[in-house]
Amino acid sequence: MSQTIGKTRLAYSRAWHHVSLASPSCPSLGRLASRIAILLQGKHKPIWDPSTDCGDYVVATSCHDMLITGKKKEQKLYYKQTTRPGALKSMNMESMMRKWGGGEVLKRAVRGMLPKNRLRDKRLDRLKVFEGEAHPYKANLVKLDGRTRRIEPEVKTEVIKQMSV
Repeated sequence: MSQTIGKTRLAYSRAWHHVSLASPSCPSLGRLASRIAILLQGKHKPIWDPSTDCGDYVVATSCHDMLITGKKKEQKLYYKQTTRPGALKSMNMESMMRKWGGGEVLKRAVRGMLPKNRLRDKRLDRLKVFEGEAHPYKANLVKLDGRTRRIEPEVKTEVIKQMSV
């Protein structure tokens, strides 16, 4: 018997999930980041394996409306090192959101929740963040806030007319 039962190309196909951070039911930053990390790893799929990359794409919109609890905007610090002695720079969350937007804060939170291995950067590349509602991935989305969208096939009427002539 084959050892690869169920590990077909169709099983590894990637779905696109949409998360709108402007919705009132959206969780806070940490809870949202952990849910996104599960989708990026593919842990919600029955074929999940730690050594394979079977995760999905995630599109996060309205990152400027992200819910952050407590005093994290003023107190949470992000560090950057240029590998030169004495060049450790720190920036709080509020100034990071002003400079690079809420998408960078969300990406750093998700990055910290992904496993520290060589698949982390590939998984993080599948997270697409946008400050507003507009994004170029509308045609790819299959799951909108957890609900499956029905995809209607487009029928080319011109081709059908030419074939009947």
